[in-house]
Amino acid sequence: MIIALTPLKEYIPGYDSTAMRRQAINNTYLMDSLQQQLFLNQRYISSITNALTGNVDLEDIPSRNVRSEIDLIEELDFSTNQQDSVLRAEVAQEDRFNLFETAGTESNFTLFPPLTGVITQGYDPSVNHFAVDIGVPEKTPVKAVSDGTVILAEWTTETGYVVIIKHEQNLISVYKHNESLAVNQGDLVFSGEVIGFAGSTGILSTGPHLHLELWSDGYPINPTELIEFE
Repeated sequence: MIIALTPLKEYIPGYDSTAMRRQAINNTYLMDSLQQQLFLNQRYISSITNALTGNVDLEDIPSRNVRSEIDLIEELDFSTNQQDSVLRAEVAQEDRFNLFETAGTESNFTLFPPLTGVITQGYDPSVNHFAVDIGVPEKTPVKAVSDGTVILAEWTTETGYVVIIKHEQNLISVYKHNESLAVNQGDLVFSGEVIGFAGSTGILSTGPHLHLELWSDGYPINPTELIEFE
């Protein structure tokens, strides 16, 4: 009785220990779980193989009343009336120059003055002058109006040294007639960083100044509406 009912039997040959029985039970449960997982994996691999080879049984696919869904879509009225068209046009016109807000969100996007000086020629689309000219002493530092990427930095015959920067909100800033440049194409610049020095280069220049253009989604913007130059 002592050997059969007490832990002493673990020391007698032919009797298994309690820990060994517990481990055997755990191994049984683990093997059962592995078998179930193996079955699920095999079924998944079989389904993938059938799909890749095109061997799909149509009876296994749940049926759907596709015809009724198509009829329901065709019954929907997607036509617009005159009021809708007018409203869409007004919203599109307002959003065209909206650099600071998007629907349902607020943006901290602001513009930094590239320099300060006297405006010698204002924004005038009637004469194709989509910019402002700011008269400044030669070699005055010209700064980026916002963070962005330099997409052009080179010399042109008409406008001299030119820098074009692409910013957030699909905004592009253009700086012309610089005396020299401080950046190269592909450079990342920060708001207020010096990108060049004002001058009077190019055959279209009549004196030291900065010719600044702002474009949004292909449309010109009056810089004086967004930047204070004086």
